[in-house]
Amino acid sequence: MITSPDAAFSAATLDLAQRHLQDILSLAIAHAPAQSALVVYDRQCPLADLLTAAYRRCLPDAAFIDFERAGPEAVLAAFAGLQADDLAVLVQSTNFRLEAYRIRVELFKRGLKVIEHPHLSRMPGAESLYYIDALAYDPAYFRGIGHALKARIDSARGGVVDSGEGNRLVFGSAFEPAKLNIGDYSGMKNVGGQFPIGEVFTEAQNLEAVNGSVRIAVFGDTAFRVNRPPRPITLAVERGRLVETIDSTPEFDRVLANIRADEGEVWLRELGFGMNRAFTRERMVSDIGTYERMCGIHLSLGAKHGVYSKPEIRRAAARYHIDVFAVTESVLLDDAVVYRDGAWLV
Repeated sequence: MITSPDAAFSAATLDLAQRHLQDILSLAIAHAPAQSALVVYDRQCPLADLLTAAYRRCLPDAAFIDFERAGPEAVLAAFAGLQADDLAVLVQSTNFRLEAYRIRVELFKRGLKVIEHPHLSRMPGAESLYYIDALAYDPAYFRGIGHALKARIDSARGGVVDSGEGNRLVFGSAFEPAKLNIGDYSGMKNVGGQFPIGEVFTEAQNLEAVNGSVRIAVFGDTAFRVNRPPRPITLAVERGRLVETIDSTPEFDRVLANIRADEGEVWLRELGFGMNRAFTRERMVSDIGTYERMCGIHLSLGAKHGVYSKPEIRRAAARYHIDVFAVTESVLLDDAVVYRDGAWLV
């Protein structure tokens, strides 16, 4: 594991990134040398340069396209030349913009394998090192813990997230079938997605059976960045809805005000079991979509969830899915402790 920001762009850092990406390619994506690969990249931040250099080592026969120099039409033409089961890699300092074209969705429709690294410019300096660490792929850990968690979640009648200081968020309902983001794509329609990985997620079958309180140490702000308040914010939840906050901040109040303005009330939906041990409350990255894999519990505020449908929530009216990260002393599924002291116990 990298510990010194001074090593951010050293030869050792590049070597480490290469090893991690090679493991992703061979162990998670199962990319074979006979299959074609296309890497689309930009050069707008050092982390994008580093990952591109590492992919050049891992994929010496791949085609590489500089998005800004080539332009959208050339990139689309290169995608069109790929066949099903070929690989597309997107190394993005922000998000590539192709008019009326949702890149990953369209690539999956074509049967391509996809590795996406978005928003890299949000993670400079030491955060780049945490990001590289988070790319490490340990199949025994991710698949072993991931499948065990899914089995426990799918059979549980309820659960509790204990945030300490008397704060317990109680899920008095069975859970929706858990979804896996663990680098195991067997039986799945699509292969790949956004990296780093490491998450199992679900939500209560009955959203109104969620009650209690939870302390959050981090939340996604209005700029889609990680925001860590000076002290944890306590959320009081009744019948699946946020009813009160303690020790809130002006930025968190803005998040809640936006949700209430557009949705009327603040639902609590996703229950996420983050598994990536490279991210902790001390080792943070600014991009909320990346930090979501942090080892521990995250929840979502707002009515939007693209995976699970609920009769009381109209998809057309649901606009917000804001990730918040719980102070997690322990997690229980039924009466069994599955998380304590920063580690999963399944």
